[in-house]
Amino acid sequence: MSNPFRYFKTSPEIIRLAVMMYIRFPLSLRNVEDLLHERGIDVTRETVRFWWNRFGPMMAREIKKRRSQQLRQVTQWRWHLDEVFVKINGETHYLWRAIDHEGEVLESYVTKTRDKASALKFLKKAMKRFGRPREVVTDRLRSYRAAMREIGNADRQITGRHENNRAENSHLPFRRRERAMARFRQMRSLQKFAAAHASVHNHFNHDRSLERRSRFKDLRQAALIEWRELLVA
Repeated sequence: MSNPFRYFKTSPEIIRLAVMMYIRFPLSLRNVEDLLHERGIDVTRETVRFWWNRFGPMMAREIKKRRSQQLRQVTQWRWHLDEVFVKINGETHYLWRAIDHEGEVLESYVTKTRDKASALKFLKKAMKRFGRPREVVTDRLRSYRAAMREIGNADRQITGRHENNRAENSHLPFRRRERAMARFRQMRSLQKFAAAHASVHNHFNHDRSLERRSRFKDLRQAALIEWRELLVA
């Protein structure tokens, strides 16, 4: 792999830090610029925007590739599927998201419609990467049932009033990030950011309420070290 930072005067460590801050935390480009300035790093918000557009998707793809290889080695027990309503220039779009039983965001997919064709394409996309789960929890949207019936998975679908709370809760970090960005202006930018945000959130999310403090610190440090090694030639 060639070094993607070879034509940049700024060190890769600073670029990785800026990209991580912008994707992981609900910060605007100006917020990231100010936080970097406090650390003695003088860059503009447009530089941060350029770094994010250039390196964010690359880092997210590398994380997703590693994690998908790990997840395919274990049985997919239960998925939770749900859609997020997102406004782009006043028009409603739908962000389809697949969550596993541990809260890991598996797939994010943006469409203009919420019909059977969209649900089917989303399901095929997720199953191609991660395999078929034993159970699929959804809401009562008819598009899910029609799509599941077509791929022969209808007997694995589960619907219920509170069954899909895990998916609903998983939307919260994305919603906070959406507000900080003052929403999206293009469908393509929504797809790019949603995919990158999901991968980065998975990478740094360690359920601190379930782990001992010492174990959580070790996991957090390991995630940070792995992030610093991304895109190393």
